[in-house]
Amino acid sequence: VLACGPGVDRPRPGERVAAYFYLHCDNCPRCWRGDHSCCENFGGYLGVHRDGGYAELVTLPRQNAITLPAGMDAVGATVVPDAVATPIHIARRAGITRGTRVAVIAACGGVGAHMVQVARLFGGLVAGLEATAAKLAYLESELGVDAVDSTDFRRVRLPGRWQHGADVVVDFLGSRDSFRWALDFLAPGGRLVAVTTFPGTTAELTSRELVLAQKSVIGSRYCGKAELAEAAAVVADGQVRPVIGRTADMDGVDEIHGLLRRGELIGRGALVVAEASNR
Repeated sequence: VLACGPGVDRPRPGERVAAYFYLHCDNCPRCWRGDHSCCENFGGYLGVHRDGGYAELVTLPRQNAITLPAGMDAVGATVVPDAVATPIHIARRAGITRGTRVAVIAACGGVGAHMVQVARLFGGLVAGLEATAAKLAYLESELGVDAVDSTDFRRVRLPGRWQHGADVVVDFLGSRDSFRWALDFLAPGGRLVAVTTFPGTTAELTSRELVLAQKSVIGSRYCGKAELAEAAAVVADGQVRPVIGRTADMDGVDEIHGLLRRGELIGRGALVVAEASNR
């Protein structure tokens, strides 16, 4: 890895870095405030608007290369730039603190499996909603959170001790049914965090239900670079455990895509390039 991050005047061969994948200017008021995902000169995404999504080698803009802690495992580090950094941003936007009751929809997906850990790290009481037996079992046995079957949102009920509902619902599913359920099961003063951006997905919402129970709907978009660095630190010191359900080389990309489409992948999938993994 060749690092050319913020403040680096010359390349440092061998330094391990993560890619902050929003193309940003680093020189507008929002970037100065650390709100890089809402950069006023946003240029798109690495791997979409600039080559490098599945590349073995990639050239990054200087400001997009974020140094990782020394000795960090390369495969474990793949969860840092999004799967852990995004939940840290969500936790702050939603005001998750000690005792906050947090329900995570799609809690065993790539980001959800780390959101439940980050919410707990911030002091939250966590319940994870999932729709397969394997994922429900993983939530309870491996991640130690209450697992709730969300196969049919009309039948979903939160843990009995959550008498007035959830203080925060984080919706990674982004369906009409999940959005409606989240609003109905928010406690007074509760916050629904919308994370997905599927075109054409809508749900009914009235100002009356927001006002009478002081509920809020919050959008959350990726993270700032300081939050990415924080994500690296909590993974490196073991406070958040990387959940990687499948690894493969470049020939195994289609296999991982298939697991994603069928909803069978627990956590993230990681592509391992032989040369990089031996460093």
